[in-house]
Parts: sequence; C-alpha cells; structure tokens
Amino acid sequence: MAKHRGRGVASVNYPIGMNLGGDPSQALVHATPTGKFVVALSSIDLGQGMKSVTRQLAAETLGVPIEDVFVDTADSDTGPHCMGSFASRGTHRAGNAVIAAAKEAKEVLLEVAAEELEVDPKDLELDGRGKVQVKGAPSRAISVREVAQRAHFKRGRSISGRGMFLVPPSDVDPETGEMNPVTTYAHACMVAEVEVDDETGEVTVLSLKAAYEIGRALNVKLVEQQLVGGAWMGISHALYETAEPYYPDRAHGPTDFNEYLMPGPGDMCPVEIEILERPALDGPYGAKGIGEMCATPPIPAIANAIFDAVGVRMTEMPFTPEKILRALDAKRGR
Repeated sequence: MAKHRGRGVASVNYPIGMNLGGDPSQALVHATPTGKFVVALSSIDLGQGMKSVTRQLAAETLGVPIEDVFVDTADSDTGPHCMGSFASRGTHRAGNAVIAAAKEAKEVLLEVAAEELEVDPKDLELDGRGKVQVKGAPSRAISVREVAQRAHFKRGRSISGRGMFLVPPSDVDPETGEMNPVTTYAHACMVAEVEVDDETGEVTVLSLKAAYEIGRALNVKLVEQQLVGGAWMGISHALYETAEPYYPDRAHGPTDFNEYLMPGPGDMCPVEIEILERPALDGPYGAKGIGEMCATPPIPAIANAIFDAVGVRMTEMPFTPEKILRALDAKRGR
C-alpha cells in the first residue's frame, strides 16, 4: 500500500455567449442633475463583478471619474432587455451595450457643454476628473456637474444614451446543420498534481497551475479572484459535490451545508495562474469572459492526474475514495 503522485493536463476552448436569435443585451445611461451617471441594466450581478466592470466601462467611455458612475441592475419589468447572466456573456454582451449607451450620452454632454462654452463639440474633451475642456486650451473648461445642471434647468435636455449589442444570427447549413454559434472564444490550460492513496482511495490535490487567455483583463484583481474561486469550485465538483443518491427524491438528502459535502479552506491547494491577454475584436475594450470557464479545467485535469498516479480512468463525478478503490480492484482483477 502506498501513496502515488500524478500529473494531469486539461485544456479548454470556451465559447462566450450564444448566437441563437442574436443574444442581445441593452443598457441605458443617464446623468443626474448633480453630474453623476447611472447605468441601468437587467444583466444581474451574481457575485462575478458585473457592476464593477460595467461601472469601469461606462466611466472610461464617458471620460469621468469612476466614483461618479453608479450601476442599477433592475429586473426584466423595469430594466432594459437582457438575455441573462449565463454562458459567460455578461462582460462581453452587456459591456458592449454599456459602451454604446455611454457614447450616446457623451455626445449630448459635449453638445450642451459646447453651447455653454460657445465652441464646436468636436473641439471638446473630458479630462477624466470631472471637467469638459477645450482641446489644447484646458483653461477654457466647465465641470460635468455644471453641464448637467444647465442641461436639466436651462436647455431642457436629457444627457442620456441607449445602447444595444446584438450578434447577427449565424447562417445554418441546411444539409449539415453547421453554424457559427459564437463570435469569440476564451482559452485555458491547466496542470493538476495529485496524490492518491491506494489503500484508502483518498485523493489530495497538491497544486493547480493554469494559464487563461481571456481577451483583456478589465479588472485584474476581479479576474484573479474569480479564477481562484473557480479552481476551488472545480476541485469541489471533481472530488466532493453530488446530489446522489437522493436526487430527485429529497427525502433523505442534505438540508444544509453542514451535511452537503464541500471542500473547506484546509482542502484548497496552492493555485498558480497566468493571465494571457489577446484582445477580442468585438469585445468591450478587447474583453471576452471567464465565468464558467473558471471551474471547467480542474475536473479533467484531476481525472487525468489520478490516471497518471494509479492507472485508473475515472468517468463519473465525484471521484470518491469508494469509486477509486472499486476501479483499483477491477484493474487488479478482483
């Protein structure tokens, strides 16, 4: 009886969003009388950082400080249309819609500022700190707050914009059914190192090392945290979590997380991640999406590492000690 070490590799080619019916997302941006901007979305933040990223995108596009932008994720009754927060589409689809809405709002902002400064809107720029100024002559300027007040109370105008991102539906080959379901893909490769005890069947994940190509990291810290969290989730899927044998009958199933088996902090292994940036042509400032892809590669990487360690191929999750021992017995002809 011994503990065996093994390494496994897995790679992922992950589609961002869908292309069935265009997969649209919409956004609205408007200025308040105080010169702050509100982004209205129906794209829901599930904890993945949707509000933070769309706030960044709006601020960057408008040319205002990020603290002057707020994001309101309403619902399908009161917010602009969105297909939903799924398929790792949020940053790509909603982000593009926010940029389009912010551009339209910025045009109105510059038009009102131009009227106040008596110049052509094309001669104006935002300094990123809350002022609209004449290009090459920053002393000739007006604050965004003043522009918003003049728009509301003097010009009778709404500094607002509407944005929508829609992927043209792909043609479908009537003979083969072949189509192009998405416009961009993210990629990842992961190496897992494990230790397998052939007496108990216990698997210990020693390390996960991965490289993720995500287009462009709009918020590096959020990306890193999501990738580490996804690694934890992948380990959990691979070795712990299951609804069996009770699903769909819940009569004797776990009722809370004291009974539902999941890895704790002590079960988490060191995770090393490299972020590769290859901007997407149709992404918001080059971004793609990383949501579901985070938890995908650990599962096959761990399965391959188990095979490398003890020579048994696990095909059913989770890879519990009992399943590994049964596979080892079958391999030995027992």
